[in-house]
Amino acid sequence: MRYFIFTDDLRIVLSFFLSLFISLVLIPSLIDIARAKSYVVTPNGRTSHQHSTPTMGGIAIFIGSIIAFLMFIKVTAIPSFQYIIASVLIIFFIGFKDDIIGISPYKKFLGQVFAALIVIEFGRILLTNLHGLFYIYPITYNFGLVLSIITIIGITNCFNLMDGIDGLCASLAILACAAFGTWFYLTGQYDWVILTAGIIGATSAFLYFNLFSNRNKIFMGDTGSLFLGFIISIIAIKFNESSVGISGVYAVQAAPAVSIGFLMVPIFDTLRVFITRIVRNKQPFSPDKTHIHHYLLDLGFSHGKATLILTITGVLFIGISIILKDLTVFWLILVLVGIATILSFIPIYLSSRKKRVV
Repeated sequence: MRYFIFTDDLRIVLSFFLSLFISLVLIPSLIDIARAKSYVVTPNGRTSHQHSTPTMGGIAIFIGSIIAFLMFIKVTAIPSFQYIIASVLIIFFIGFKDDIIGISPYKKFLGQVFAALIVIEFGRILLTNLHGLFYIYPITYNFGLVLSIITIIGITNCFNLMDGIDGLCASLAILACAAFGTWFYLTGQYDWVILTAGIIGATSAFLYFNLFSNRNKIFMGDTGSLFLGFIISIIAIKFNESSVGISGVYAVQAAPAVSIGFLMVPIFDTLRVFITRIVRNKQPFSPDKTHIHHYLLDLGFSHGKATLILTITGVLFIGISIILKDLTVFWLILVLVGIATILSFIPIYLSSRKKRVV
């Protein structure tokens, strides 16, 4: 009997197209189910949409990605694979419950911590090195455990908070996966490329319906944004750990700073909003309209144009991170934060000036 041999490049391509196809096929059916069962988001004072919209797109992203992973990833190449799947299943059900009937922030947080502990303790997806930040290189297990939990939960919720306008969370997820996936490809870690390709394919299908379809418009909900943030946090930790000890043209001396640069838009905007709320004596998680995408909407940009602006900004930060990858971690972070502060000030200033004129 003859067997078809899948090359690494073919597995990457097939992962992308299979997840894309599955997501494209699932979304119209999910929209019909959501409308029939009234699983829709209705406009309110905090949302920026004007019509009731189904919010089950995250299910298609999740299923498309997972099937692509299971079909084309070699489990022997990613020993932690089964624990990654177990943890994202927990995240999926947390997001799904929140979309359907709601879940308290406390239970949501505990669920995320539990999922993070599975992938850290059993999967050994763990930060073990600071790459020279504050002159620290290897770190203790306990410190790495705490730092890894903070990283996973932090990035997960950064993407969750970016799901405020059409296309933004999906575009930033695709961008981050493309950046990390390219580095994995160049360093020969093809099964991690397959993972990023599966996410890009499924999320691209969702992006089409979310941004460009009028009759079949859909949101990803917490099901999608939590899944994307969680899986990208795992990818970011893997990137940092894989950078330890690598030499040559693809070596990344300031890996933690570069990974922050790849995720600069969601990370910086979330931290800026949290700090602003605390300064104003508000709860960090209290909802408002102080994200950068809200200021862009105030300036008259459509959802699509605001998403495009922030995606291009994300590309800019990725380019800066790659060009300056040989700086120390501290100095590269300082450069990235400085540029982000200046760029974020522009729409905030223009929006406040526009309101004063009106």
